[in-house]
Amino acid sequence: MTNHNNVIRAIMASPSFLRETAGGTLLSVKVQPRASKNEIGAPLGDELKIKVTAPPVDAAANEALVKLLAGQFDCARSRVELIRGHKSRHKVMKLHGFAPEEALKKLLAGTASSTP
Repeated sequence: MTNHNNVIRAIMASPSFLRETAGGTLLSVKVQPRASKNEIGAPLGDELKIKVTAPPVDAAANEALVKLLAGQFDCARSRVELIRGHKSRHKVMKLHGFAPEEALKKLLAGTASSTP
């Protein structure tokens, strides 16, 4: 549980990975493909680390990222859009219709659990 508390403290102290924009929030992420499980991790500088089990081929990791975030935010996949970084580990996602504060609460809920 100590690791979970450290992640929460880090997120609360440094929400620089979230930026408000017209119609939603931008989320900067660093994706780790081929991970052992799908999970939302701790911030790394101005990005949030997210692990996905999918490989980085044929957009599989991008689709896994969208699916993971849509599940975490309990919304349709169409509300989670990959804006930048289609072929990079460094990505910017747009969360349509979410304020930064609401997005942060949803992301904090994701650090408590992960999906296989």
